[in-house]
Amino acid sequence: MAENKSNDIKSFVLRVDSATMKALEKWAADEFRSINGQLQWIISDALKRHNRSVK
Repeated sequence: MAENKSNDIKSFVLRVDSATMKALEKWAADEFRSINGQLQWIISDALKRHNRSVK
């Protein structure tokens, strides 16, 4: 049986300064993503670029 991906998602708290948050909000809006979606994309992209991708 296929695993439910939502069971594999973990949450965490991230604190950023207001200037960084404002930049993230603009970047996310420019790419039609939520802040959460943008952060997931940034993390995934960084992992790929540094050959640390998950399977």
